[in-house]
Amino acid sequence: MDKQQFYYDNKIVRNFIYASIVFGVVGMLVGLILAFMFLFPNVTSGISFLSFGRLRPLHTNAVIFAFVGNAMFAGVYYSMQRLLKARMFSDFLSKLHFWGWQLIIVSAAITLPLGYTTSKEYAELEWPIDIAIALIWVVFGINMIGTIIKRRERHIYVAIWFYIATFVTVAVLHIFNSLELPVSGLKSYSVYAGVQDALVQWWYGHNAVAFFLTTPFLGMMYYFVPKAANRPVYSYRLSIIHFWSLIFIYIWAGPHHLLYSALPDWAQNLGVVFSIMLIAPSWGGMINGLLTLRGVWDKVRTDSVLKFYVVAITGYGMATFEGPMLSLKNVNAIAHFTDWIIAHVHVGALAWNGFLSFGMIYWLIPRITKTKLYSEKLANFHFWIGTLGIILYALPMYVAGFTQASMWKQFDAQGAKLEYGNFLETVTQIMPMYWMRAIGGTLYLAGVIVLVYNIIKTVKQGSAVEDDAAEAVALSTISPNRLKGEKWHAWLERKPVQFMLYTTVAILIGGAVQILPTILVKSNIPTIAAVKPYTPLELQGRDLYIREGCVSCHSQLIRPFRSEVERYGDYSKSGEFVYDHPFLWGSKRTGPDLAREGVKRNNPFVGGRDNVWHFNHMYDPQSISSGSIMPSYQWLIHDKLDNSLIQSKMKAMVTLGVPYTDQEIADALKSIDKQSTEIETTLLTNNEIKKSFGNETAVPLKNREIVALIAYLQRLGTDTYVKDKKE
Repeated sequence: MDKQQFYYDNKIVRNFIYASIVFGVVGMLVGLILAFMFLFPNVTSGISFLSFGRLRPLHTNAVIFAFVGNAMFAGVYYSMQRLLKARMFSDFLSKLHFWGWQLIIVSAAITLPLGYTTSKEYAELEWPIDIAIALIWVVFGINMIGTIIKRRERHIYVAIWFYIATFVTVAVLHIFNSLELPVSGLKSYSVYAGVQDALVQWWYGHNAVAFFLTTPFLGMMYYFVPKAANRPVYSYRLSIIHFWSLIFIYIWAGPHHLLYSALPDWAQNLGVVFSIMLIAPSWGGMINGLLTLRGVWDKVRTDSVLKFYVVAITGYGMATFEGPMLSLKNVNAIAHFTDWIIAHVHVGALAWNGFLSFGMIYWLIPRITKTKLYSEKLANFHFWIGTLGIILYALPMYVAGFTQASMWKQFDAQGAKLEYGNFLETVTQIMPMYWMRAIGGTLYLAGVIVLVYNIIKTVKQGSAVEDDAAEAVALSTISPNRLKGEKWHAWLERKPVQFMLYTTVAILIGGAVQILPTILVKSNIPTIAAVKPYTPLELQGRDLYIREGCVSCHSQLIRPFRSEVERYGDYSKSGEFVYDHPFLWGSKRTGPDLAREGVKRNNPFVGGRDNVWHFNHMYDPQSISSGSIMPSYQWLIHDKLDNSLIQSKMKAMVTLGVPYTDQEIADALKSIDKQSTEIETTLLTNNEIKKSFGNETAVPLKNREIVALIAYLQRLGTDTYVKDKKE
């Protein structure tokens, strides 16, 4: 048959690469700033949009969705066209996808520092941006599916399998985790509450790592590693086992982020079982990638691209061994809430995602600009300084994690009380490790800047990016049924629609088994009669807590360990959180747990109200706790509380099942005035506060944001506090 001539679209690949590099520098620079904020907590003091709590989600979103996301799209668009022997289905959809994605990233860069956040890990963006993400993701999917349908290569290669799984699963995860009830243009509440919200969030959070940061990069590994090594994939059979077992098992593993929490035990145990099983397909993929380099290991000594790939795949192997290990309850009891998790995440992000992206960029740019890489020496320098950066970042964080866990749990020689009862003793102990992390991050970023220079020089010496001419024979008609002697999977590889359906079923089973019973079977979430909805002022304070990103550093979940009960109070129960939209259990304890903060500083049987302490602590943490690395939040004390949406917020909560009465909603402003006046009265008994703020009549102290935040903090844990009055 005659061959058809067509052209591969290189411009879209170039655009995504350039965007990945630019946002990579920005995202890592923000991350480095955050690392130095641990050392100099008030470096941006007084500037609300540059505070740690607001910049931290900007860093994670910029690195995951801007740097890694754009690199992923570049790799997918380049490899897919060549594997399918077809130009992308629509140039218009390619451009819409590119510009739509960049607009989403810019929207995140604006809204997150301004405090518009849902507080959900890796899903902080508010509802209008969530809708935009879904629409642009559909554009990507249509473009991908259309290209597969018009392909000139009958069988779809393993890389395409992983791209299909990525599209299907990310769509399902994003839609279900982002179900929220809007209150205003940039404010919403999760439709799930408490334990249910936690389960859905970590079903999403773990599998966002799985299907946004892992499966597409495995597809790219299966394409770019053989290309760079000029060797075929080690084992086709292993790739089949790797794919199907990975996508089926991965989706079940989310609950291992919630071990020893208020989540029902059966869901926790399911997460553990499937997490342990996950090591087999993960390491199967790593072995398949590394053994593809058999016979060409001599090239690794000189070829920078292969160096990046080897460390990337090794990093993937390390992270996917560590993940199942961390899901063991006895290990999780040590690691959770510590810097060990930070080390684990960054081994995957910096080595697996970062180095695979860098290797792909160094390999791709010379090919689409028809030239050689400007400097192989600079690329090798980038490799070594980046590798050193990863080591200096990760190892100190492992040490910090073990130090935190051992000090938090240590009792004195008699076993009567905590050896380190003051949380700050742990913080001061690990400051040297934070210094080393900042140095490691600086080296890693320096390597990326070297890449920027190398790529600019390469592009300048090369030709303008043009579309590559190609030829291929069109597909001939063939029976839709299995041919004689044709194996089932070979048949499935030429039936992309069926392939997508099987993939969808494989990823839906785990999510349905875990999530539906938690939502539909009420016995999974027993209620507690004493737990009441937040007052209007406390609800306002909770929203401020979310806005400022307090959940990034403070957990609100006490695990049933003697050390935690001794330090924080009674362990957390599922019924405590039934009115929490969203949940705020947190993932990291840079500061102490706050689940019983109201009992500690508010209950009349343990010392009376301490509103003044909270006020001073937010204004100048170091004056209250010497050595604290918490930044000051002075704008909360000066800014007026906006109560214009409080009734809309309460009505939204009613829709979500929170039992506010019509009268309570109608009297919301009166309730706020009454409760804030009570707090103001206690604050103004302090002479220093009265001297500084009592005479400012334009905005009375009771109408400031700090009062609402104090109301929320003083409420925490008080509903379930039980103590004999005689004590």
